[in-house]
Amino acid sequence: MVGEVRSGRLGPGRAEELYHAVVDLLTEQGYEALTMDAVASRVHMSKATLYRQWGGKDGLVASALKHFVTPIAQDIPDTGSLRGDLDAFVDGFDDEETARRASLMRGIGQAAHEDAELEAALRELIVEPCRRYFTPMLRRAMARGELAPENTAVDFIVHMVLGGVLAPEIMEGRMVTQAGLRRYVHAVVLPALGAA
Repeated sequence: MVGEVRSGRLGPGRAEELYHAVVDLLTEQGYEALTMDAVASRVHMSKATLYRQWGGKDGLVASALKHFVTPIAQDIPDTGSLRGDLDAFVDGFDDEETARRASLMRGIGQAAHEDAELEAALRELIVEPCRRYFTPMLRRAMARGELAPENTAVDFIVHMVLGGVLAPEIMEGRMVTQAGLRRYVHAVVLPALGAA
């Protein structure tokens, strides 16, 4: 399993401090510039301890991701309409948590393409839960006649939602908010699905 601590020597409070330091350094410097020396220095811990427990930078960063990124809600809303279901999805977003996810993804996005463990962590924590969340929602919408079964846009729901979360920071220098995500869902996602 990605991101498991390999030793029981760190208590929960110490691990929390360590993961905060990793996330802070990722946000400040990006993945490539983050070093085990910098982490060890920030938390006053020996580099040998870090290597012994996490094996290297990729394992440590994967653990920090797993610790801080709250999985998408498992309860898939069924409000009776696709618009209502997507609004309920947006209602579950917390601005601070969404900003954390976006910062982490930005901080390690490029590195994940070159590191299998990081890529697996991103997929496990963000991409696959989104897929499991939206697939039944869209199937219900098709069963209700809201979406045409041949609509190929449904294959890109995860791309659209993740794009809506990440694009504001990349293109406009601001973090996504719940209100902004709702506007995006209404203006882009629903029309693309043919359910506006």
